[in-house]
Amino acid sequence: MTTAEQDPIVIAGMAVEAPGGIDTLAAFWSTLADAKESIQPFPRDRDWPVEQLLSLSRIDGWGKVSDAGGFLDGAIEFDPLFFGISPREAVSMDPQQRVGLRVAWKALENAGINPGTLGGEDVGCYMGVSISEYGPRAGEINEYTGHRVTGTALGAVAGRISHSLGLVGPSVSVDTACASSLTALHMAASAIRNGECDWALAGAVCVMGSPAAFFEFSKNNGLAADGHCRSYSDDTTGTLWGEGAGVVIVEHESRARELGHRIYGHVLATRINHNGAGMPIVVPSTEAQERLIEKTIAAAGIDPGDVGMIEGHGTGTPLGDPLELNALQNTYGAAESADAVLGSLKSNFGHAQAASGILGLIKVLLCGEHGYIAPSLFSDNPTTKVDWTRGKLRLAQKLEYWEPRNGVRYGAVSSFGVAGTNAHAIIAMPAGQEASHA
Repeated sequence: MTTAEQDPIVIAGMAVEAPGGIDTLAAFWSTLADAKESIQPFPRDRDWPVEQLLSLSRIDGWGKVSDAGGFLDGAIEFDPLFFGISPREAVSMDPQQRVGLRVAWKALENAGINPGTLGGEDVGCYMGVSISEYGPRAGEINEYTGHRVTGTALGAVAGRISHSLGLVGPSVSVDTACASSLTALHMAASAIRNGECDWALAGAVCVMGSPAAFFEFSKNNGLAADGHCRSYSDDTTGTLWGEGAGVVIVEHESRARELGHRIYGHVLATRINHNGAGMPIVVPSTEAQERLIEKTIAAAGIDPGDVGMIEGHGTGTPLGDPLELNALQNTYGAAESADAVLGSLKSNFGHAQAASGILGLIKVLLCGEHGYIAPSLFSDNPTTKVDWTRGKLRLAQKLEYWEPRNGVRYGAVSSFGVAGTNAHAIIAMPAGQEASHA
């Protein structure tokens, strides 16, 4: 028996912030279970050129931009003095640092850990994040000059958490685009197994400092024309951008049990790979995703037919969704005993980019905790670009009981980055301690 089998990696705490004013796990679960959509108009307090955005489709070749997205209500809220940060420095900080620090603190509290007692501990911090274009340029004189080096550095998202808490383990910000969350989880779990740190925080954050993603995808005609992210639907016209943040506490099971921490789930396996050359860098690869899923299943040591819930990437793009579905059909759907239910919370909150994977992971853990699989919105008209009869997968169209296999609920999470990186995770959650799903 390997060390990993003797003392597996578990998730012992978590916290989340999501669009619609959601800042608790209970509110997050309620939105998912009740099949609610948390999409709002563009924020009017970020100095974004909203009128220009909404008129981009008048330019020849550009696509429509709807006045819609999944935006964090509390992105501008922060108590700097609580974290020992001066107000002037706080304003200069990318909001992703502020939100990430706040959610990390709540994840520690959820695990029953006092964040104020961690100074000098060998704890790792791995945070997924991508550039946000927040604030004025550093290459000019302005009132924030002197704080822009750390204020704009992606490395400061993880570094700010480690510094504020006094952690001395590895501190790494991860940017593999939309695969960043699960890449961070993979690195954290690997570091603990290799003895690089005693335990770790892992997660990701996305707060859009500018509307750059809307400009880019309007030019590429990749945005949802109706302002909804219709994952895996035949009605989809493109994706819809969103924001969010999530952090989980990762440690050995022996440590969690010794300290009385709640165990939400076991991290059976995580893997990452790349599409390689061939197609344009932004085009997903069914073959690469299939190889990745097969490697993750093999590392987890389970029958793929045991996986009852798959939280897919599901960006809602007419190109990406069918390619992903084919990979899932060829792996999980091909198992003799398969009966997996598939969905994507992007249909609820939009595409939270670097944070999308961690939000999906927390969704799976909450579904396991409650014993029910949350529905995926807009799933009543599945895409006709794949043959659904070829594999044993179906879309989550309603809140339904999650039947365990041999007393365990197995869930999988996928994330794929625009630069070609793919990430996959398999989680196991013992049944028998379900909370009320109401």
